[in-house]
Amino acid sequence: MSNIFQKNFMKLLIAAMLVFSLGMTALPWNAQAEDNLGDSNTTLEEPNLVFPVISDTQLGRAEGDTERFDEAMNQLNQLAPKQDAFIFIGDLTSHGYESEYDTWSSIFNKQVQPQAEQLIGIGNHEYNYNGLTPEESQQRFFDKTGMESLYYHKNIKGYDFIMMGEERGYFYSKEQVQWLEDQLKQSIQRDPNKPIFVFLHHGIKNTTYGTEDWYIENDNQKLLRETLKKYPQIVLMAGHTHYPVSDPRSIYQEDYTAVNSGSISYIWTEKGYLQGEVPETEVSNGLLVKVYDNEVVIKRRNFTGERWVQDPWVIETPVKSKEDFKYTDDRDQESPYFDKHSNLVVNQTTTNSLNISFPQAFDNLLTHSYQVTATNQKTGKIANQYKAFSEYYKGEVPSSLEFPVSNLQPATAYQINVQAIDAFGNVSNKLITTSTTLAKTIPEMQKVVKQFEADGEFVNHGVAQSLKAQLNTVYKFMQKNATEKAIKHMTKVKSLLEHRKENNQISVKAYNYLMMNANDLINTWN
Repeated sequence: MSNIFQKNFMKLLIAAMLVFSLGMTALPWNAQAEDNLGDSNTTLEEPNLVFPVISDTQLGRAEGDTERFDEAMNQLNQLAPKQDAFIFIGDLTSHGYESEYDTWSSIFNKQVQPQAEQLIGIGNHEYNYNGLTPEESQQRFFDKTGMESLYYHKNIKGYDFIMMGEERGYFYSKEQVQWLEDQLKQSIQRDPNKPIFVFLHHGIKNTTYGTEDWYIENDNQKLLRETLKKYPQIVLMAGHTHYPVSDPRSIYQEDYTAVNSGSISYIWTEKGYLQGEVPETEVSNGLLVKVYDNEVVIKRRNFTGERWVQDPWVIETPVKSKEDFKYTDDRDQESPYFDKHSNLVVNQTTTNSLNISFPQAFDNLLTHSYQVTATNQKTGKIANQYKAFSEYYKGEVPSSLEFPVSNLQPATAYQINVQAIDAFGNVSNKLITTSTTLAKTIPEMQKVVKQFEADGEFVNHGVAQSLKAQLNTVYKFMQKNATEKAIKHMTKVKSLLEHRKENNQISVKAYNYLMMNANDLINTWN
């Protein structure tokens, strides 16, 4: 029996046993079963190499950071019980204090698998906040992690791993960059068909999501970039930005492959969104890498939600040409879209704001955010416009969203529209609704009644006249500061609205609005 036949026969036998066992057993969430979902390779093929990549625990920063680190390590051990290496790319601590290192080491040493090669890199937080010289900070890093150098090379099961290390905050010397080039040349000489894994704390400017704002900037930045771009075999992984890995721009290919490793401690995002640059939500994420003969599979993990994020990234190997890269700037031309049954609903109305809700839009990769626009229906001018994240980064992504629309004028009709925007700027169709803010005064409320009449919300002129007459009475008592009598007659307005509704003489829209406004004014007067 040939080796090929034996291998294929064993695959078929194992597959049959797997199908049988799944049919006989119904289990809840299973880490091993979930881990196999989404690999483009058959689940029966064993990877050549498995290793997690995480960064930015920043222990000592905030309550809960130690628990997040421990939970991430625990999940990775369940998902990958046979790791060949474990990669940590800097910012272990928040200040570089000994106590922070000791806490980090206690968790890491408890959880790390004994057979896994450890590659630990230094970050800017190990330098900048402890009052030590760079040399003293480095020595503390060596003493606490067991690493022997800031930058080093390891060959693990025939694959090259290169860890770079800052020599002070944000700085890589020319000597280190030259050392990197020497290592890359040697790796290519050994085997030009294999990927080369390079790790550093800071990403390279204008590569992955977040590096447009957070990147290395010094005299050797250009030299480092020019060195890397010569080698399309490179898979470079970096932390520091804290940007969520669930955004598809967290992988980028131009001259080589660049990957964002996310952050264990907290997330950072872009400026100019409703939720702010640091959304008030706990999010922890990282990567699990599997290497096969013909591809590298990178799976993204949201540790907070205990789930994989979207489809894994698959880098085909060997890389013959940069033309083969698929994770490029122009990879996505498809627009997000709302389901045809989706509606934009106004949930709450005040004199100067509205609360809107709507179901999430769909996208082939990621609905990143929404643009909300409120336009004054009478003047056509935009009263408020902003962008808000879809909250795609959360442990559990909500199926619908609710946002405020503020800075509006009382008793004013607005058209509200919402458009979805994906990670690459493609824009959806619009969800549209109209709503009128509540009146602050009786004359404003009377103007709304007049507008409702013009819009055909009443069956006849008499309905509008009766409402205006009753509101005139309320107004007279308010002018005399006779609040109790004004409230009594506003209650009669509510009774009149009920009567008109029962007799189908007023639209649901007009009834709901005027009843809400009457209640709001009564509460204000009380």
